[in-house]
Amino acid sequence: MAWETPREDMCVYTQGEIDKWVYSTCGICSNGCGCYIAVKDNRIVGIKGNVRYPVNRGRLGPKGENQWWANNSLDRLTRPLIRNRSGTLVPASWNDALSLLVEKTKELLSAHGPESIAVYHSGQLYLEEYYTIAKITRAGLRTHHVDANTRLCTATAEWSLIQSFGADGPPACLDDLDVAEVIVFIGRNSNETNTVLWERVLDARRKRGTKIVEIDPRLDISQKMADLSLRPKSGTNVAVLNGLIHLLIANGWIDRGYIERYTVGYEQLERTAARYTPEVVEQITGVPERDLRTCAEWIGTSKTTVTVLLQGVYQSMDATAAASLVNSMHLIMGKIGKPGSGPFQHAGQPSSMSNREVGGAGFYPGYRNDENPKHLQEIADLWNVDVETLPVGPQTHVMEMLRLIEEGHIRMFWVIATNPAVSLPNRKRVIELLKQVFLVVQDPFFNETAEFADLVLPVALWGEKEGTMTNLERRVNVLRKAVDPPFGLPSDLELLIEFSRRMGFRDRSGRPLITYRTPEEAFNEWRLVSKGRPCDMSGMTYEKIERLGGIQWPCNEQYPEGKKRLYTDNVFPTAVDEAESYGRDMRTGRARTREEFAAIGANGRAILYGIDWSPPLEWPDREYPFWLNTGRNVFHWHTRTKTGRAPLLQLSAPEGYAEIHPDDAARLQIQMGDWVRVSSRRGEVIVRARLTDSVLPGMVFLPFHYGSLLEQEAANELTLDTWDQVSKQPHFKNGVCKVEKWLGREQDRDE
Repeated sequence: MAWETPREDMCVYTQGEIDKWVYSTCGICSNGCGCYIAVKDNRIVGIKGNVRYPVNRGRLGPKGENQWWANNSLDRLTRPLIRNRSGTLVPASWNDALSLLVEKTKELLSAHGPESIAVYHSGQLYLEEYYTIAKITRAGLRTHHVDANTRLCTATAEWSLIQSFGADGPPACLDDLDVAEVIVFIGRNSNETNTVLWERVLDARRKRGTKIVEIDPRLDISQKMADLSLRPKSGTNVAVLNGLIHLLIANGWIDRGYIERYTVGYEQLERTAARYTPEVVEQITGVPERDLRTCAEWIGTSKTTVTVLLQGVYQSMDATAAASLVNSMHLIMGKIGKPGSGPFQHAGQPSSMSNREVGGAGFYPGYRNDENPKHLQEIADLWNVDVETLPVGPQTHVMEMLRLIEEGHIRMFWVIATNPAVSLPNRKRVIELLKQVFLVVQDPFFNETAEFADLVLPVALWGEKEGTMTNLERRVNVLRKAVDPPFGLPSDLELLIEFSRRMGFRDRSGRPLITYRTPEEAFNEWRLVSKGRPCDMSGMTYEKIERLGGIQWPCNEQYPEGKKRLYTDNVFPTAVDEAESYGRDMRTGRARTREEFAAIGANGRAILYGIDWSPPLEWPDREYPFWLNTGRNVFHWHTRTKTGRAPLLQLSAPEGYAEIHPDDAARLQIQMGDWVRVSSRRGEVIVRARLTDSVLPGMVFLPFHYGSLLEQEAANELTLDTWDQVSKQPHFKNGVCKVEKWLGREQDRDE
């Protein structure tokens, strides 16, 4: 376990004693830190870390410590809103709002069929809510048009695990960080995106001398604190990883016995990697030969290695290819399924793993493959519906949904707990498309997307409802309800159940499709659905989860208290009738047929891929000479719907900015704090300049959190609306832009 001593981080604001502390989980990043919610007079007044919880032992990050402020925000929505005939959103009763939702849904189903409706939701709901969305969309609405903002976050993590191992689920766990000799971070910036995890790694280095490697174009604090820093150019991760694999093979730092027994595809991987000599890699990426060799030596000669990935890989060029190469790197060394070793493909949001497990976006619940008749029949029997009524075929990712809106096929877009008017790329296009559909926004706050809504449904927040979340190491924890939601607001689960009831969705026996009424009842149904699948939670109960401090799946008769690591027996779910998917062609993204997957011959072995580097789709030129990079900062979460309402966080980072290298700034006569216009072929922002060597010369970095419709600071005004061919995750980190000093605001003040 990390940390020899606990530390109880706390943020409380109240007069008088706390009435009670309620068991919960932090609802911000994917670390899933255990916590207690402070309650006074039926109001949430603070939070403290759970010193007994193994993930954090009482520690919380700045965003986690301040998340509770949103619950008390004065601008919480109190009633539904309906857009009237004059185009104004006006308060409405719950009966009128739900009647409109049901009436519009039935009208579209009758006139245009299930494919006219799409649901786009979140990575921050609870497992029980995702499961209900999955059941309603597939067995009620009978549409495959369901996706979540996890598509923008860690869809690549999911797909790289499927491509390599046959099913989702990270093999490694947080305990591996405590005992690894070498920890490699790629595109992670843990100091800002996951501060508690970063503390844990620093503690491991202090106690054990763990070597930390950072691979990232930005020289952030994590990079500066690393033992070795590699700064590749944007969009060159595949070249870097091929170079490392080349050196591992050339120096004999691989386990040929493991390769022969437990993998397929090595010959292709070896042939491809042979082309990526250190000299070639330096030419493509800018990473010096000596640093690449040192990195490979540390990885190859260590007894234990963990590689941790996040958005710097997942939102970049050839994302699934790069993430799969990390899996391959560990497989050829045999460093997987053992303490201190493994590829750690991270989730980014607090419950994005839950979403993937229960089929909230893409696959059917329990990592079931809808192209496999056996899997489809299983879910039909579990739900007691006719198998012929369940939608099959390609899952509709959100970027495809936008195209279908543009072409008039999707006519109703139901957005739940996310803010696509800020978070999706090429924002101008997104906003125009949001105006073309009947837009339903389900959120506690009136966010930027709600500005264009026809119907707004306010709901309860974290702490005001009950359910479970799965964190980045497959650990499921329960979040107990601390207070009643204000204004009598329903939870997302209650609203979904009521929608299903009013729609009259029924199973083949004529009973209601949704028979559970409470989160725990929903979880108990899910336990049965998960039984026998890789993400088996059949051995879990709410009481047991809380008593044990979270449980990692699989949890069943064989593993009654859960299992820390996957693939300890070196058997992978790549048998044809076990795999979550038959996979996709790594180059084109075309889905493989059952016959093509069977021809690979994995059948319980992991799959290695040889993949060449491809140049990014946009490249700096005379008109747009800078690389554009976007990402997070330590004070905010996604589009600031919650963190922007926390006083300390908002005061610490109140506005957008552009990081520019001092050499570029000097050439453009830009000084610290000057207003600059950053523009791409898609749009522009006007923000203050921050001069820093955190970015490479020729690169600009913007945080993507800022998206007010009243300001010009939304990074996604600039980003490309293209995506990875396999995971369909957008290329937020591979556009180009230009930078100009801008005097407009100074002139406005002078006037």
